[in-house]
Amino acid sequence: MSAQEILASAGSFSTHDLLLFEEKTLRKVFKKNDTILLRGEICQSVYFILYGSFVQFQSNDATETIIDLHLPKEWMYNHPSLIEQKPSGTTIKAFEDAEVIELSLSNLHELIARSPAFLSLGRIFGQANHRTYLFDNALNPAQKYNYIKNAKPLIVQVFPVKMIASYLKITPETLSRVRANRYIS
Repeated sequence: MSAQEILASAGSFSTHDLLLFEEKTLRKVFKKNDTILLRGEICQSVYFILYGSFVQFQSNDATETIIDLHLPKEWMYNHPSLIEQKPSGTTIKAFEDAEVIELSLSNLHELIARSPAFLSLGRIFGQANHRTYLFDNALNPAQKYNYIKNAKPLIVQVFPVKMIASYLKITPETLSRVRANRYIS
């Protein structure tokens, strides 16, 4: 995937901008269960997922609560930790083998200083809107499932029901009923 394809959703960039972007980013490969960000670390980068998937979760004793599920062709980071530069309350790990483009916060600032076109990368920080919509609109389980299927269609092909249910804050049994009713009606 080229820099132009990666940046297409953020705006329009000159050839010079694309070369700057390639100069300031790193390509990284992760194996299943590799950790990108540990709870307590401060998030210092954003990642564009080329292939593979990631899970962002909080763990308390023996339970993991899914905070976000990340798929190819989307930007990934821990929003509160990156924006406020405070320790992360979540862990991000590879759900399967994956490859990403990493852009550190310091390199992002340098890109913006060198070309105003990179101000449009601010759009990647609006991705938290999916979670906000899901949990600020008192949606019932069927509405939550339909919303996430429309926002992230591959989610049901990549992640197990238990993880999707945790992400949607419903039980796996409820999600199974919602999915079964979808195919009946």
